[in-house]
Amino acid sequence: MSPHAKLISSLSLLLGTTITASSTHWVMAWTGLEINTLAIIPFISKSHHPRAIEATIKYFLVQATASALLLFSSTSNAWATGQWDITQLTHPTSCLLLTIAISMKLGLVPFHFWFPEVLQGSPMTTALLLSTIMKLPPITILFLTSHSLNPTLLTTMAIISTALGGWMGLNQTQIRKILAFSSISHMGWMAIITIYSPNLTLLTFYLYTLMTTTVFLSLNTTKTLKLATMMISWTKTPMLNATLMLTLLSLAGLPPLTGFLPKWLIIQELTKQEMTMAATTMAILSLLGLFFYLRLAYYSTITLPPTTINHMKQWHMSKTTNTMIASLTSMATLLLPLSPMILTTI
Repeated sequence: MSPHAKLISSLSLLLGTTITASSTHWVMAWTGLEINTLAIIPFISKSHHPRAIEATIKYFLVQATASALLLFSSTSNAWATGQWDITQLTHPTSCLLLTIAISMKLGLVPFHFWFPEVLQGSPMTTALLLSTIMKLPPITILFLTSHSLNPTLLTTMAIISTALGGWMGLNQTQIRKILAFSSISHMGWMAIITIYSPNLTLLTFYLYTLMTTTVFLSLNTTKTLKLATMMISWTKTPMLNATLMLTLLSLAGLPPLTGFLPKWLIIQELTKQEMTMAATTMAILSLLGLFFYLRLAYYSTITLPPTTINHMKQWHMSKTTNTMIASLTSMATLLLPLSPMILTTI
């Protein structure tokens, strides 16, 4: 990709995200989503590999369908109520269509089918964008319309997403697919609390973005794409792999790491809303995700490679210090003591 095309796509990505996040009119929000979709497509397809082209087509078709549903939802709501304001979504059919559209954008079950395949066909940095920045506009719309959505439907979708994200991640060997199912599971945690505490949804998304960015950048530094490669990556960068293990455990939600904070607060809020069964179910289902996070952590630092391996070892690697990864790792693992200060901001 030429530098000019990369610059235009990057600026369009920021522009689309900003338009959707700051708009109160449905048409402007839809415009921002469309700009986002068109801006990320060159990043997915830039390797010109058949898998990348397939991922591009899948992503475009799903996102175009979701945007059309969102536009149809807002139009039918405006027809019934005369309002184009995002916060004035009151028509029941429009609320249902919006829930479907946002679920397709976020990758919630049962509209999750595209996300692991698209991530697997994308480069590591593009997969990072798809898992973090591209989720911000739909999360913003979910935040603004949270009071209008159906609690039972969202709770059901959230619990199934957490279950499927943990269950399907168990038998994967490709790192990007594992992180895709991890994203589906975390989206379930955000969806279940969005009606009762929208600010807590945003906090969970910010912390998830922080931890996922750290994991993706660490894996991109060591050029790790599958578990077999992760088993020998510790010989190249032992310190980076040690911090990657801590970040993965934080992403799993183990105390006393940063990732424990959002799950702790969500379970506490669900209990306050007398949803003890839902909170217990989510806590139990998170053990499925914990298993494959522990497996990744185990492969990254503890396991020695087998004597017969069918891939090339990378003996030489630049040992440059990455300050950004060090800073992100520190925040992704050590923010739990600051939880009283974080709680005052939500």
